Amino acid sequence: MGAKKKLQRFADVSSMPHVIEPTYDQAMGGDFPLKGNWNKDFFKNDDPIVIELGCGKGEYAVQLGKKYPDKNFIGVDIKGARIWYGASEVRETGMKNVGFIRSRIEYIANFFGKDEVDEIWLTFSDPQPKKARKRLSSRRFIEEYLKFLKPGGIVHLKTDSDLLFESTLEEIEEHSYTCITKTWDLYGELFDSLDSETQEILNIKTYYEELFSSKGYSIKYCKFKIN
Repeated sequence: MGAKKKLQRFADVSSMPHVIEPTYDQAMGGDFPLKGNWNKDFFKNDDPIVIELGCGKGEYAVQLGKKYPDKNFIGVDIKGARIWYGASEVRETGMKNVGFIRSRIEYIANFFGKDEVDEIWLTFSDPQPKKARKRLSSRRFIEEYLKFLKPGGIVHLKTDSDLLFESTLEEIEEHSYTCITKTWDLYGELFDSLDSETQEILNIKTYYEELFSSKGYSIKYCKFKIN
């Protein structure tokens, strides 16, 4: 993508009311006005909130929003030129239950209040091969999620990375999270045994999933509760 087009998309994203770009002070823990007020002030309803961390182009947030009009979805990513794709689709279709936050995930707990989020999706996160603490399923991040995830809230992880998946399963065992589902080959060993609704959800494919699948990588998936 050329620099000019990227700048145009940054500007377009900044003009969209459904894309929130926190200030530096807000990201660092300052007064973020939507914290604890997403239902009341942003979505204007009391429906459950689901967030997609490292959402990239926002494929999961948008497609889940279409499937579940009675839930609210928020995609989070720092890359404005990527968010532009999902945010543009939301604008074009007039969806009211999908929004985006443009920020680093390290600051995620500063944007949500206690028990404000029902579910988290981690879709093809960076496996961080040299920095285990930076993996989005590491204990460091789980402790941040606990600040806003409801008791019994669910975390979904979908990845092509053996390293990230194995380390996530180790975290689940070490910290006694409740593992609901896990598979090293989603579309092979487990898929046909799933109910049709779950199949439809997991069949949503991000840009990165399509890319990695085309290169022969198996797709791993797990679903767990943080106790």
